[in-house]
Amino acid sequence: MSKTPFTLAVATLAFTSAIATADEPKRGGVIDTIIQPEPPGLVLGMVQNDPTRKVAGSIYEGLLRYSTDLEPIPQLAESWEVSEDGLTYIFHLRENVKWHDGEPFTAEDVVFSADVFHRELNPSARAVLQHVESIEATDDHTVVFTLAEPFGPFLISFEAGTFTMVPKHIYEGTDFRDNEANNHPIGTGPFEFDSWDRGTVIKLVRNDDYYEEGLPYLDGVNWHIIPDGASRAVAFENGTVDVLPNGTVENFDIPRLSAMENVCITDEGNEYFSPFAMLWMNNREGPTADKRFRQAVMYAMNREFARDVLWNGMGKVPLSAFGSNAKFQHEGLEPYDYDPDRARELLDEMGYDGEEVRLLPLPYGETWTRWAEAVQQNLREVGVNVTTVATDVGGWNQRLGDWDYDLAFTYLYQYGDPALGITRSYRSDNIEKGSPWNNVEGYENERIDELFDQAATAYPESAREEYYHEAQEILHEDVPVGWLLELGFPTIYRCDVKNLVTSGVGINDAFRDAWLDR
Repeated sequence: MSKTPFTLAVATLAFTSAIATADEPKRGGVIDTIIQPEPPGLVLGMVQNDPTRKVAGSIYEGLLRYSTDLEPIPQLAESWEVSEDGLTYIFHLRENVKWHDGEPFTAEDVVFSADVFHRELNPSARAVLQHVESIEATDDHTVVFTLAEPFGPFLISFEAGTFTMVPKHIYEGTDFRDNEANNHPIGTGPFEFDSWDRGTVIKLVRNDDYYEEGLPYLDGVNWHIIPDGASRAVAFENGTVDVLPNGTVENFDIPRLSAMENVCITDEGNEYFSPFAMLWMNNREGPTADKRFRQAVMYAMNREFARDVLWNGMGKVPLSAFGSNAKFQHEGLEPYDYDPDRARELLDEMGYDGEEVRLLPLPYGETWTRWAEAVQQNLREVGVNVTTVATDVGGWNQRLGDWDYDLAFTYLYQYGDPALGITRSYRSDNIEKGSPWNNVEGYENERIDELFDQAATAYPESAREEYYHEAQEILHEDVPVGWLLELGFPTIYRCDVKNLVTSGVGINDAFRDAWLDR
């Protein structure tokens, strides 16, 4: 192990919440909430979409949590040390943690999760792991990550959805995707999986052996599956559900619901993810393989209309690939303003002949359906022959994973640093069939690969900025994807649900600290 001096980063067990409550918490009760759409699975790391993260974030954990200021907070790691050269990270694990089946959680689980499970299945984790030379368990409760070169955002990459801890004793030596345990996920989190009545409700119950003394306060959490947006709003209005996580009701219902008596609303809890809506554009074949067509799409779309009308003014129109919450945004780029005439010029220049273009909406509710209709209309107005191909969530995942689309709606998280949440969408070595979360568009540019490599490990921050600015200029010209909107995602809840959002990942790990004042 490196002999380089270390600085103690954190050594505390007392921090149990990023936001303390002035009231004495009460024990008991079940929170009823909504998940929309129904997740395709609950094994984090194997499935990384938003519905899975929301539900499974109470079942699984990572080594760290993060405050709303994106400062690391102890979770499965109680403390950690970082060498002065930034190459060695030592995590000291809690000693009283058990998996939900009663087996002890150890350093071997961390090594297996990071070095085996995630290297095979998780594109977000792989983007980080490419900088890791070795992962070693030096004893049952100590793990050492040795990096090949310094990687600035390494310490903010350990939240549960990116570096999920999974049980080695259950998954080692198996086909991960076909393991029977996938039907009854086992984590270390404050709630255990109880049951899943498909199409109706997912029930989680308190983990009575949770390592944080006194937590959780709740007896359980019921995640109701209500496909119709209007019915979800009614379920909140009539008291059937207590919490509406971000994205679970249509935007046009938010003003009415948030004005109700005993209703609170917060936009906190999105700091880590910074959800960023994009339009995948297949760079491999057809009209979308021509960057002039992709530029025309950007000019054709009325993104301000989408923000103001479809999203009730919530969110921001992005300048380019880097959202305003991302580090190193290049503010000197020329915006792609709504300009149908310029779109038509570009289509004429490339000789577009009316070839059909398939548009795949995101099946997450009426707002997204309306958005797809608006984009379809925008493109038809400039002469693009667009056909909408609607699917359910499973079909959407499969089509994107198989690259069977021309244009497709999505939204991805930017994770606070470009090396974590932005790089994965543009590096050529992150092109792999089977996932809707990597370089799905098939963009290949050697200079972009070089710049993202250099920016991830450059020191100091000013050097990183120089590389990222050049990368943004290239991406801005090539338009590998369409940049739609930095999403505004408020959470609506009864005011007697206390201490709900306590971290920068919001609802994804909220219920460990929440309690009911009833």
